Amino acid sequence: MTQTWHTWTQKEIDTLRALYPDHTAQHVAEVLGLELRLIYYKARHLGVKKSAGFLAGPQSGRLDGIRGAETRFQAGGVSWNRGKKGLQIGGLATQFQPGHRGGMAALRYQPIGSERIQDGYLQRKVRDDGPVHRRWEFVHRLVWIEHHGPIPDGHVVTFRNGNRLDIEPQNLELITRADLTRRNSIHRYPRELRDAMKLAARLRRKIDDHAKQ
Repeated sequence: MTQTWHTWTQKEIDTLRALYPDHTAQHVAEVLGLELRLIYYKARHLGVKKSAGFLAGPQSGRLDGIRGAETRFQAGGVSWNRGKKGLQIGGLATQFQPGHRGGMAALRYQPIGSERIQDGYLQRKVRDDGPVHRRWEFVHRLVWIEHHGPIPDGHVVTFRNGNRLDIEPQNLELITRADLTRRNSIHRYPRELRDAMKLAARLRRKIDDHAKQ
């Protein structure tokens, strides 16, 4: 599933600003663990552009009409491998195999089961394949699923005490997204009123649950 949005932290923005001018967008995406298109979008939004040095180098892939002209295929020329369909140069032993990691990718690789903190939430790596952002899952969601089963559509798992790193089952609570929106909107009220509103929301949920039985 394609990632449609991402909440950027200041650290991620600073990293993008520092790396994007002199490195490929793909490299920045791998460092931040985000999709390539999110890097392009954020760089354009921030007005961050490639440096003159990068654009003049081979990594940019740009053709200025001069650089690399002597190695380009000329109109009317005959390809050296014409009529040699299936020709292989070199051996399989020297080719990259599926799953191969080299260079920085090998240094940054984290095995399945590794954990990290992202935007204040604990995440665990659950797979090596697929888009980078789909390889990690929020641990509090995994704990809820382990104890209560799948999370229904339109619901989220929240933390009773507000501590995102407290993933004990008794601290987790399943609420609707509508309730989450209401809960987030009451923070501007005094604490006593907030507590009363939360109790009212819990009472409404119990009444709804009883009515469904």
